[in-house]
Amino acid sequence: MEVIILAGGLGTRLRSVVSEVPKCMAPVAGKPFLWYLLKYLARYKITKVILSVGYLREVIYKWIENIKDDFPFELDYAVEEEPLGTGGAIKLALDKTSGDNVLVLNGDTFFDVDIDVLYHSHIIGKKAITVALKPMKKFERYGTVSVDGYDGTVVSFNEKQFCEEGLINGGIYLISHKTPIFEKLPRKFSFETSVLEPQCLQQNLLGVVQDGYFIDIGIPDDYAKANEEFKTLFE
Repeated sequence: MEVIILAGGLGTRLRSVVSEVPKCMAPVAGKPFLWYLLKYLARYKITKVILSVGYLREVIYKWIENIKDDFPFELDYAVEEEPLGTGGAIKLALDKTSGDNVLVLNGDTFFDVDIDVLYHSHIIGKKAITVALKPMKKFERYGTVSVDGYDGTVVSFNEKQFCEEGLINGGIYLISHKTPIFEKLPRKFSFETSVLEPQCLQQNLLGVVQDGYFIDIGIPDDYAKANEEFKTLFE
């Protein structure tokens, strides 16, 4: 399986605590956050990881050159010369892949999904995209996702508001590479609004609930939380 990691974000909300490195390279418990993502992927039969890079990409290049032999998969880059949005970044990186199905991760989120289960569900579900969903309680930072309780089809994405409990989009996707969902889209676009929402309306998204460890380091509070929790999670 091939994997795309979206690693070109500007990390604007983290600037107060992390600067001079891209968000995926923010130090967490003594290592770049990206190291934990690669370590996670090494547990599975991954053949190639494409890093979608842009902002301060030279920092990533230098680090990867030093650690690339520590991992069992090929590492490659898709380079955004200008910000293309989440959708444009994925579309560009897909040109570096050849398999029928491609896994996509956010470079600032760690979600301990069982990739084998997700892949199996994706193949059985026969949808254009499978989304890993995380159950959460008492939250307001994320919008919720509603699914059909019978077959897991995603039926709606709901606006952010305080929720006692619900499912959120965990930022991990399996995309059927041969589907034409990107064909008529421009270079720059949002994956969420230009792909996920229209495919949801066409009932072409599958939601798979996974309850593994989840953290998004995009804001200072959760970045500080990751620095504490990763000390024991990755001993």
